[in-house]
Amino acid sequence: MSTKVAIVADRVGWEERQLISAAPDLGLEIDWVNDESLCLGDAKAPSIDGYDALLIRSRSYTRGGLLATLAESKGVAVLNSASAIHACENKLVLRAVLDAAGVPVPDFRLVLSRKDFDKALDDLGLPVVLKPVYGGMGKRVTLIRDSDLAHSVYDYVEDLGHAFEQACLMEPYLGGGSIRCLVVGEQIVAAAEFESAGADWRSNAALGNQSRALADDSEVQKVVDGVVDQLGAGIYGVDLFKTPSGYLVNEVNHAPAWRGVASTTGVDIPSAVARHVQEILA
Repeated sequence: MSTKVAIVADRVGWEERQLISAAPDLGLEIDWVNDESLCLGDAKAPSIDGYDALLIRSRSYTRGGLLATLAESKGVAVLNSASAIHACENKLVLRAVLDAAGVPVPDFRLVLSRKDFDKALDDLGLPVVLKPVYGGMGKRVTLIRDSDLAHSVYDYVEDLGHAFEQACLMEPYLGGGSIRCLVVGEQIVAAAEFESAGADWRSNAALGNQSRALADDSEVQKVVDGVVDQLGAGIYGVDLFKTPSGYLVNEVNHAPAWRGVASTTGVDIPSAVARHVQEILA
């Protein structure tokens, strides 16, 4: 009898299609369940009744974290865990958790006001990167190279309607490249180095940047092990900066895209995900 898994997401993207098409050969039965129509609360909610596990792939951090929390409270197996999703959805929480555990992260300042912003500029100097505490896929991440632009950028931030949208991190600009490690369980199953392409300085796989496969690196493994120790085994995209002093954790994505890493490395990621699901349900 096949293990039944629900992919909880607001849409079926490339990664979800790969998992669904490969499922029968991997001993799984995978369906898409729209994360906007679960109506959880009842322990036997019809939308998830009969599934052995939920694979949270919501693009919305808010929906993903709330649904994982409620499903876990009803005894449903969830990937990733609610605690891991809540840590990943908030860049400040993630930085604080990792830094407290000795996992290297970039220097940063929390910016909640114009006074914070001005002080952070004085502390860090230009160029800096301003990014929202909540967000992903490189959206609203801004490289600031001069002071005139800096204050215009913050005019825009101040005009956002909600306080959570205004909360930002400022950090030194560390260059145009990053390393994406795709973690399944506790292991790096694929890793690639992405470089910004053309006029866009952001090195983000979702933006279609150039990439190359990354060979095994004990220092990368050590940093990623530190991340997994704090978040628990799961399915993560761990993004690192490479600096003269070593690797730094930029972000961890709880519902990572892996098309770029898969095309660069040739790794069969759906099989790795299937094995992990079966391991946690054994």
